[in-house]
Amino acid sequence: MAEFHNSSAESEAEVLAVASAEVFDGEAVVMTPGIKAQPWDGLTVEAVAAYNTTEGHTDFHPKAREDCGYVLELESGLRIYIAGDTEPTPEMKALKDIDVAFIPVNQPYTMTVDQAIEVVKALKPRIFYPYHYGEVDEKTDIERLCRELEGVTDVRVFPME
Repeated sequence: MAEFHNSSAESEAEVLAVASAEVFDGEAVVMTPGIKAQPWDGLTVEAVAAYNTTEGHTDFHPKAREDCGYVLELESGLRIYIAGDTEPTPEMKALKDIDVAFIPVNQPYTMTVDQAIEVVKALKPRIFYPYHYGEVDEKTDIERLCRELEGVTDVRVFPME
């Protein structure tokens, strides 16, 4: 990750907030949930709320912070959902026509295997990539995840542990 320095910033968060829009030549759009942008012809980006919903976990990714996942829609109509750090949310489950879904499965910070299964069954993507698992005490049961989604979607796993 690039490092940005701003001598007038009070904190690292301010440095990143200031730098995130300044590193682009031209127009930059700050995305919050519900915002749609078309950065160039043939690509639309929709910001989707990403937050924790389980009691005891809501401080990891609080709804009020307005973190986002994104739906990328290509000119061809292909829709790719990248969930971000989140648990199942009503905003996520309301998405339609998702072709490829990237869903985090990493307790305690994102989804349990059961939550990921619930989301994939709701979204019905043609392809599902679990990500953001490993490197924590509670290991993700990727084999169970694949087994329970057999016949629902094409699960593609790249080892992360």
